[in-house]
Amino acid sequence: MNATTETVKAGRTLTGRVVSNKMQKTITVVVERVVTHPEYGKILHRRTKIKAHDEENACQEGDTVEITPCRPMSRDKAWKLVRILTRAPRAAAASQTDVQP
Repeated sequence: MNATTETVKAGRTLTGRVVSNKMQKTITVVVERVVTHPEYGKILHRRTKIKAHDEENACQEGDTVEITPCRPMSRDKAWKLVRILTRAPRAAAASQTDVQP
């Protein structure tokens, strides 16, 4: 390999839904996973809340995002936003059109 070629390591990424963006440059993402109970075989839904770094404050509640681990930025925050997969429909814009003067 020469010096101009960089290899990008394919890291672990998780996909989840933003449930809070009330902090500066931080979002709370809920990652849902489906597991089978080891003894009974019942399907269980598990949720994990993760705080992730959002540098541009681009995310809104309800957005589906992709996050990846990074160095610890605070006591609770050790993930960062990779990209926004889908945007949530904006309730404020919908309520503005319904109001008639």
